[in-house]
Amino acid sequence: MRTNRIRTTALAVTALAAALSLTACGGEDKAMGTKPAGSAETAAPAATSTDSTGNTDNTAQPDAPKAGTPETQTVPAGGKHAGGNGKKPETVPDTKAAASIPACTTTNSTVKVSSVSRPINHLLLTVTNTGSTNCAAYYAPFLRFDGAQAVYPVLDDSKPQAVVTLAPGEEAYAGIALLGEPGQNEPVPSDNVGVIMVDKNNQSKGESTLKLPADTATDGLGFVTYWQSDVENALMF
Repeated sequence: MRTNRIRTTALAVTALAAALSLTACGGEDKAMGTKPAGSAETAAPAATSTDSTGNTDNTAQPDAPKAGTPETQTVPAGGKHAGGNGKKPETVPDTKAAASIPACTTTNSTVKVSSVSRPINHLLLTVTNTGSTNCAAYYAPFLRFDGAQAVYPVLDDSKPQAVVTLAPGEEAYAGIALLGEPGQNEPVPSDNVGVIMVDKNNQSKGESTLKLPADTATDGLGFVTYWQSDVENALMF
């Protein structure tokens, strides 16, 4: 069962406390991020997408968080994906990335959410480096559906081997499974999702609120993956 692969760590508690602090005080929240590795062509996102600018498009890793806490990840390259420049994102060892590469944040990147045809009951998050220098997609994105106080579980099995770094214009991806095992919880319709970006220290670097595709529903038992370098890796879980 998918839930057996999602574990909760002390980082999850820290990240959640930070996320709540961000909402209440307007300060920084704690969160985690990771970086994708490898590149491939996969299920193309549907036309429906939302970003942090108010359109249907918006966003931005070391160890993987469990059950609501993200860890390290790598950043994707552009290539055939929107916003790409034909090059693949550079894979940088965690230690080097953590020491020298700034995080992808709400000020130097945008994030959007899109529907996909496969796998079913999944969505795709895409973060694009809109700055003029490289940025790293740390850990996994912290998600809050409809302003929920608890952050969405993070799939530990999706943690990449290295932090992915995005050059200007390049993208990283994270898959969202909306439902857990059939029959466990009744799906509840959701209209919006908050996406919290984090830096190498797992500190929140801002939250973007995105409008979800029509008819989106979650049962609280799904997960979000670490940031990946390509769509195929993000949607393989």
